[in-house]
Amino acid sequence: MIRVILTSGKDHSLHRFHPWVFSGAIKKFTGDVKEGEVVEVFSAQNEFLGMGHFQIGSIAVRLFSFTPVVPDFEYWKSKLQAAYNFRKQLNLVDNPATNCYRLCFGEGDGLPGFIIDFYNGTAVFQFHSIGLYLIRQEFVKALQEIYGDKLNAVYDKSEETMPKQAPIKATNGYLWKREETTIETIALENNNQFLVDWEGGQKTGFFLDQRENRALLGHYSNNKTVLNTFCYTGGFSVYAANGGAREVHSTDVSKKAIELTDRNIELNHIKNHQSFTIDTFEFLKNRENTYDIIVLDPPAFAKHQNVKHNAIMGYKRLNYEAIKQIKSGGLLFTFSCSQVVDKNTFNSTVMAAAIEAGRNVRVLHHLSQPPDHCVNIFHPEGEYLKGLVVHIE
Repeated sequence: MIRVILTSGKDHSLHRFHPWVFSGAIKKFTGDVKEGEVVEVFSAQNEFLGMGHFQIGSIAVRLFSFTPVVPDFEYWKSKLQAAYNFRKQLNLVDNPATNCYRLCFGEGDGLPGFIIDFYNGTAVFQFHSIGLYLIRQEFVKALQEIYGDKLNAVYDKSEETMPKQAPIKATNGYLWKREETTIETIALENNNQFLVDWEGGQKTGFFLDQRENRALLGHYSNNKTVLNTFCYTGGFSVYAANGGAREVHSTDVSKKAIELTDRNIELNHIKNHQSFTIDTFEFLKNRENTYDIIVLDPPAFAKHQNVKHNAIMGYKRLNYEAIKQIKSGGLLFTFSCSQVVDKNTFNSTVMAAAIEAGRNVRVLHHLSQPPDHCVNIFHPEGEYLKGLVVHIE
């Protein structure tokens, strides 16, 4: 097995069990390494540090073990079995009220660069790791053995997530499908129904990371007027309406997103709802004293450090408009999924927006992603979703 030898002093993060080796930390390889190949990582003092997959790019090695292992089928199956057992412990497996959850969350489950979302019998793969992508059929077999008859299909949606320079071009499609079974695209989340389009939708088809935050919104929605911006599939809208909201409005600049929202509204037999295909900033103008609750759940404003400042300004402007317009005594659910904008920066940005709006604001809840999107304590980058519920006087 080819060894990756690190430059002296570049092994500190691995001693803290961080699973990434950056290209700038590598001194040499002991042979001609192929992309996606399993390698062993050693310090400049010849100390074994871990095993991972090599990949051309800034993150050169993603470690899946800090001890010597045999990376065969049984090893990979044990990783997925542990992930499955953990979700079972969270009461997500065989839950009659919720049949969709994240089964594997990359570094959080010791499988860096690999996402699996489970939707009522269908597992949807997304790979960021070439090494794991190359053995994707082993993961299919492992899931078949773990789930048995409860697994109906495995869909790979890695075309958008695999590195652009990867030597293998991923294409989306089914890796396996039970022939005699109709693939069910309706998922249940806390007894709310949602159509999931893993073939044509964003990410794996649905944003499972807001499950608990949507439930919290439902708790506060009784007899309230609610605005859900950047609604995508209308998740927050459905929870608000089913939570007893007097009226719910959904906005998104995407016509397709609004169509998905309307289908989910109809699926849940909701009548007190209106949707608007419009830019959120434009919609928020002149809406003073209209809404008791506003949800701001925009897409990532920044995916790289070089646009972080622009993202912060965008979050500030968005929150300023909502804080300025909301009714006195209203609640703002505000989020950021930009990984480069950390929790403290986001909180400070909301505070700056409140100062500019000139309104008194109290924090009721600090929000994050649910436990099936588990964060490895040695890999804080895994905590990407942050949010606040604030009360505005």
